[in-house]
Amino acid sequence: MDIHIGALTHPAVIALLEEHHQEMLHHSPPESVHALDLSALSHADITFWAVWQGDELAGCGALKELDNSHGEIKSMRTSKNFLRQGVAKLLLEHMIDQASSRGYQKLSLETGTMDAFLPAQRLYQQLGFETCLPFADYQVDPYSTFMSKEIS
Repeated sequence: MDIHIGALTHPAVIALLEEHHQEMLHHSPPESVHALDLSALSHADITFWAVWQGDELAGCGALKELDNSHGEIKSMRTSKNFLRQGVAKLLLEHMIDQASSRGYQKLSLETGTMDAFLPAQRLYQQLGFETCLPFADYQVDPYSTFMSKEIS
């Protein structure tokens, strides 16, 4: 599998991000969905990666710079044809490495609280993320779980 920066205009990426947003709306009310749209994902403070197996999109994710020492994981999504094949772990490890190389001291994320989010929460825990208080502009929300990882 190959990880590449960008591809926000690729039809497969657009479709996967739309699927991601609709899935979030299925499990949480709109005011509790923090998924970024294409415009937001193209901001200068966000790096977006797509994971490809040949010409097939396997997944995507983004890293947002909150400040020069703190990053946030955004838009993690695995394509249905690649579920349980290590795509999310591969991409998350890549983003942790990128955060470390940028000199971040902390990496955080927001995910849902419903059962559908438990596999993601387990992956984050496996890679050293721990539950934390809301960060950045987030507020306490019964539909949100906040997690962070110290980076050495």
